[in-house]
Amino acid sequence: MKFGFDIDDTLINLRQHAFSIYNKNLKKEVPLDVFHKIKTLEIHEAFGLTATEGNQMWRDSMEEIYFTDCPLYPDALELLQELDEQGHEIYYITARPAEYCERTKKWVEEAGFPVQEGRFFCGMKDEEKIHTIKKLNLDFYFDDKPNVLETLTNESVQLYVRDQSYNQHVEMPRLTNWSELKDIIKEKEDKK
Repeated sequence: MKFGFDIDDTLINLRQHAFSIYNKNLKKEVPLDVFHKIKTLEIHEAFGLTATEGNQMWRDSMEEIYFTDCPLYPDALELLQELDEQGHEIYYITARPAEYCERTKKWVEEAGFPVQEGRFFCGMKDEEKIHTIKKLNLDFYFDDKPNVLETLTNESVQLYVRDQSYNQHVEMPRLTNWSELKDIIKEKEDKK
């Protein structure tokens, strides 16, 4: 089978990592329970920043956010390694800026995720990401962003939203822990 995965806030806990970096860099102590209640993709409001200030903070912090010790979601690494060992095709499709593509791929590989040549897509806007997902003819696709997932609902790919505080309104199958994917695959194989 062919599996497609977004990276940020799907396989790795990027926003929470950024939240801790904002706390450190702004010399604040905004509690983590505030983070878990944020209903938007952006985190700047929790720090009292305007949208403009928040965008600048993100841009100024991107190196640290993307390439430091961002935690993986539990079971994500082991599960993708297992899928790879079983011979499934794994595709990574991220909208990270183009200038970070090579370093992102290297970071993903160094974290232990299985990456095959020609199966890592990066440096695209959401519209291009959607086009890539359609073109790959995936069996499954996992992402956190509502605007990406909702655009793909008429495609044959089985979509799953990676559960986040800002995507609770999305009505499609939801993944809260990567260990759940084993049951999803088993169910699909049992239907064959």
